[in-house]
Formats: sequence, C-alpha cells, structure tokens
Amino acid sequence: MKIILLLLSMIAKSSQLTLNECGAEARRPLVTDIAVQCGTSSIGLAIQLCPVVYTGYNETLLILNHMFGPECRATLDESVTPPVARFNFPLNMTHACGSIFRTTSAAGTGVFSDFSNIQTVNISGVVRSIDPTTGTITYNAELKYYYSCAYPLEYLVNNTQIDVSASSIAIKDNNGSFISTLSLELFRDSTYTSPLAIPDLGIELRTKVFVEVKATNLTGQYNILLDRCYASISALPSNSSYFNLFVPCSKDRFTTMIENGDSQSARFHFPAFRFIEQQNETVSTYYLHCITRLCEKSTCSTFKQCNNRRRRNTKETAALSLTRTYTLSSTEIVTKGDTNESKEQAYLTEKEDDSAVGLGVAVGILAFACIIVLSVAAVFYKRLRT
Repeated sequence: MKIILLLLSMIAKSSQLTLNECGAEARRPLVTDIAVQCGTSSIGLAIQLCPVVYTGYNETLLILNHMFGPECRATLDESVTPPVARFNFPLNMTHACGSIFRTTSAAGTGVFSDFSNIQTVNISGVVRSIDPTTGTITYNAELKYYYSCAYPLEYLVNNTQIDVSASSIAIKDNNGSFISTLSLELFRDSTYTSPLAIPDLGIELRTKVFVEVKATNLTGQYNILLDRCYASISALPSNSSYFNLFVPCSKDRFTTMIENGDSQSARFHFPAFRFIEQQNETVSTYYLHCITRLCEKSTCSTFKQCNNRRRRNTKETAALSLTRTYTLSSTEIVTKGDTNESKEQAYLTEKEDDSAVGLGVAVGILAFACIIVLSVAAVFYKRLRT
C-alpha cells in the first residue's frame, strides 16, 4: 500500500510531458537514449524522455538502482531538445545512489612497467522503469538503462617548463568517461604558500625546491600517491638524460619526502642541481615528471609496501613507451651555470696561482744557492786563518 501511495505521489509531481510536445521524438526507446557524464566528484545521467513517455512512463517513474530517496530522483530538463530526465549523484561509496563500485588490478605496461598492481575502478548501475499499473496485466514495456564509468587510478604527471604559476589539465580515460584534475606546483619554502620564482639566469645550485602534486574536484575516497618522480633534459618523457628523484622503494639521498599517500596532495623537496652535459651552457634547464597513483584511502598503505611494488631497471623504464599519457606543462626549471665572466676570472686566477708557484720556486733556489756560497766562504776563511 505504501508503495502504491508513493507511486501516486510521484506521478502527481510529474511534469507530465505529452506526446504532442515530443513530435517526431515520440518513438520506441533506443540503446543510445542515455548519455553518461563521468565527472571527478559526481556522475550525471541524461535519458531522453520522449521515448519514455511513448512507452507509458514519465521521469518520476524512472528509478535509479531501486533508490526512492529524493536525492536519487530524476528531474525534467526541457531547456534542451529533445527534453531529458537528469540524474546526478556523488562519487561516494556510501552516497552513490546504490551504484556498484568494483576495483580491478592488472600488471602495468609502458612507463608503468615498474608496478605490478595498476588499478581501475568501475562504477555501474541501472535505471529501471516502475509500472504504475495496478491491474493484473500491463501493456507497458519495462525500461532499463545501464550506465558504467571506468576510472584509471594511475597517471603520469609530466610538468614541462615549471615556473611560478601552476598548470593543470583535464584527464580523460580511453573510453572518454573520466575527467580528473591534477596539478603540480613549485614553492620556495616548507609552508607551500609562496610559489618559486625562477629568474632568467636561473636559481642557485642547492636551492631547495618544494614540490606539491595535488588533486582537485576529486571524490574524497581517493588519495594521491607518487610512485616515481624524475628530472630530464627533454620536455617529454623520452630516452634523454634523466635523474631519478625517487622510484618505488628507493630515493635519492638528497630528496626528502614530506607527505605521500596520506591525503589528496603529495609533497617533497630536493636541492637544485644541474646536468653535467649542460656544463658549457650559461644555465642548466631540465623538466620534472611524476607518475601519480590515485589509491583508495584504505589501500594506500598497501602500495607503500615494497613487496607489492615491482622494480625494474630505470633505464628500461624510461625507454618504454607510454600507452596512456596525461601531460601537464609549465615553464622550465633553470639553474645557474658557468658564465663567460666566471670562466675568465677562473683563468686569471689560475694564471696568478701559476705565477705565485713559479716565484716561490725561484726564491727557494736562490736561498739554497746563498746557503752554499756562505758555507764555502766559511770553509775558506777558516783555512786561511790556519
């Protein structure tokens, strides 16, 4: 009885779109009548309503995963042509209107070949029609609209030409369903509030560079975990010279990890360096790249354990191609090198040092000769007196 009253209440609140208003769109439903927008914090569904009305229903009789709550109900949108019934629900395992969350794992490929457990989360469900007929039979066909969103949880954040301002990019998976926003910023101190300004002549060697990789507009059940960050002379991941700041279960002794896998931001710092092959250039320019994993809060600690993360020779890893690349670009990291003036000064200093050494040798020889002359003179003087 309660269900019948609920259905009657839902029908009463319906906008009651008529077939006359649908015109040529009054037809049997098609599999293409549903559109799915997989966002970073919510999923949106849009179902063409005229075929629903043609079948004998309206937007209030479309039920999402058997959830009757008002937050899981459809709303009519007549601002578009043809009109649609819209659902929108958050990406949260406890408030996703009955959606099913399924996480799968597979061995990494390409630049992810270092890792044996690359995860993808799939969120799926179904919108069904509820027949308001109370008799023994019905002439209304049952409607089912299935939706599914696949979210990869591993990305390459490739920051090219990093400078003061951060940059971010929308990330979409291969089947066009996942949009996430990752950003990388450089700061000058541990407060992570003042962006690092890099002058034209570069920053001083050993200057601390504070790095933050952050996720925004992302459902709260995932944290950021950096798997690998490295610097390369090339703006794109390639076979050029590179230096690992850290890789799974190992890091450079001058790299300090502050936060990783504990929230929706990861932080570390390292001292500015230069590539030796750029020693004849005025400044040394290189680029920072980070492989970033989105892990469920309950599983992030698992990925920090070395027995769950396979390491491979880093030269092999850098040489492998990337099957799914997501790139962030900004300005370069520049460190000071040897200028012409400094080289000339070094040359003059070297010449002065050579002159000083020559003068010291000459004085030493002269002093030794004087000692010999005085000794001989003393011997002859003593014999003459005898």
